[in-house]
Amino acid sequence: MLIDSHINIHGEDYAEDLDAVLDRARAAGVSPMIAICCRLSDFAAVSAIAERHDDLYCTIGAHPHHAKDRPDITPEALIEIAQHPKVIAFGETGLDLYYNHSPLEEQLSSLKAHIEAARRMDYPLILHCRDADEIMADLLEEEMGKGAFRFLLHCYTGGPELARRAAQLGGYFSASGIITFKKADDVREVFRTIVPDDRVIVETDCPYLAPMPYRGRRNEPSYLPHVAEKLAEVKGWRIEETHQKTTEACLRLFNTIKV
Repeated sequence: MLIDSHINIHGEDYAEDLDAVLDRARAAGVSPMIAICCRLSDFAAVSAIAERHDDLYCTIGAHPHHAKDRPDITPEALIEIAQHPKVIAFGETGLDLYYNHSPLEEQLSSLKAHIEAARRMDYPLILHCRDADEIMADLLEEEMGKGAFRFLLHCYTGGPELARRAAQLGGYFSASGIITFKKADDVREVFRTIVPDDRVIVETDCPYLAPMPYRGRRNEPSYLPHVAEKLAEVKGWRIEETHQKTTEACLRLFNTIKV
């Protein structure tokens, strides 16, 4: 069994064949799956899909690109939405200074609201970080000093210093299709040498980042075994061991999933 910890399936990419996509995932041994909310206004669509499938769960969050949409979002508002029975985590939230679609101040405000909501509910927090390693590490350390919370650096492509500092705080890391890309030696080295063996999980981040040999195509959860195979190679694990370790870690982090 593999758990796809990060799928984006509520948009147009799967409008014509979503049920078939999910059936292919299950046939490939991928189940449960976590449907990610990246824009607060998308929650109704995301949660509706989760409601229709017993092995789908969902999150509530605002990606840093969309922090500007609700810069005044409060922990209380996030917690109220998170009462939905299929919600198991907050996010995707975080920092993105590569695209800068939202001002940094609004990204930070949104991220802090998500952290506080996760802290109060003891739900995991799913983090996106791009070109913001030092700011993210500083913020995580500062916020952890105010009270513990659980977090996942999803689709990890950051540098070794953020990985080391996040690992010291108990953070989890997810490997995506990027780990299979030919030029991703730096990412593989972080997973090989820094990411803790008991805090690594896998994801597709579909429809993006299809792993080799499907790179350039629409990604889907049934491709997750290719991510697991590369992670096994990087970690020096047997494939069965990789499935077991990543599943156990995912269930430990997302501890309200029922299997």
